[in-house]
Parts: sequence; C-alpha cells; structure tokens
Amino acid sequence: MDQAGIEQALESAESAVASSTGLAGTGFWKAVGAVKANPELVEKYADRIATIDRRAFEAWALITVPFAVGTSVMGSGTIFGLVLVWMAYSAGSTAAGLLLLAGTAVTLVTTHGLAHLVVGRVFGMRFTHWFIGTVTRPQPGVKVDYATYLAAPARSRAWMHAAGAIVTKAIPFLALGPALVISVPWWTTTLLIAVGIAQIVTDVVWSTTSSDWKKFRREMRFAA
Repeated sequence: MDQAGIEQALESAESAVASSTGLAGTGFWKAVGAVKANPELVEKYADRIATIDRRAFEAWALITVPFAVGTSVMGSGTIFGLVLVWMAYSAGSTAAGLLLLAGTAVTLVTTHGLAHLVVGRVFGMRFTHWFIGTVTRPQPGVKVDYATYLAAPARSRAWMHAAGAIVTKAIPFLALGPALVISVPWWTTTLLIAVGIAQIVTDVVWSTTSSDWKKFRREMRFAA
C-alpha cells in the first residue's frame, strides 16, 4: 500500500469510528501494516493511527477501566493469590491443596496482563486502559497506546505480546514447587499439570492463529 492508499484507508477508518460502524472494510489494519513496514512513516501517522485505534477499542470493549485503577486491582489480585499460596504452607493437606489451587487460579488471571504491561514499559510503550473485551473472552487485558507501540522496534512489540502467554503457561508449573514441598493431595498436583498442559495445547491450537502468539509471529515478520 502506497502513501495515498494509507491516507484513503485512514480517512475511511476515521469516518467509520465517527459513525460507530467499526473498522471492518476500511483497510485500516492494512494501512497500519504498511506503516510498520516503513519506519519513516511512523512519526507521520502514529498519533493519527492511535486515535483511530483508541476510538475503535472504546466502542468494542465490553468493560474498560482507567489504567491506574486496573493496574492497582491486578497488582493487588496478584498479591492476594500469592498470599493464598503462602497460607497453604501452614494448612492441613486438603485445605492446602485447595488454597494452592485457588492462589494459582488468581495469579493466572492477574499476571497475564501485568506481564504484557511490564515488558511493554521496559521497551518504552505506554498503556491506557484495562478491559474485558467480550463475554466469551473474559480474561482481563491491558490496552497499549498505539503511538508508542508503533514507535517501538518490531522485535520489542513481538516480545510484549509473547510475555503474557509465557507467564500464563509458566504459572501452573511453578506451582508444582509448593505442591511438592507442602505434600498436597494427589489431585492438586494432577490438576496443576492438567491445567499447564491444557494451556499449552490451547496456545498451539488457538493462540497461534488468533491471539498472543499470532501477534508475536506477525511482529517478528516485520522485524525480519
């Protein structure tokens, strides 16, 4: 797509978000890809693309929360999950197993977006909201400011996307350490392993085509 095509796509996208009709058919994401492929265009178009992206996001997301509020909630949730794991060390066998599973579940929910956030901030990206996208995908997410996203190197963008997936896959297996030390019931260890394996399978089947790993591969192609 040449620069005239980019201009036309962005104008179409601006009209679409102004009328709340969505970005489908506007060529917006094709234009974004063209800008990513030519770093000289980033400075010219980054803010304009970010404005369109933000307006489309606000119309799409089921629930949005201000960045500072969402970060506080996710951070507090992570601490709460770790406290549940700590409590398991002094509980009886069955209670310890339940506490460990509960703590693992809480940290699974809260650390995914935090991993995106931490790695993104390291690479200079900023974030604007926490959100839940749809009823069918209730995992809390953190929304990147697209101008700072475009300004970051493609490889950095790729690893920001990968960070959440990596941490989520690691959590159940990390929980096996406490499980072995505490001597929890067999079903606790079995469930942790099952959850870990299920998430890996989900990544292979789904995330590589529609989620974090798809975005990782997309950005790595720009890096190449």
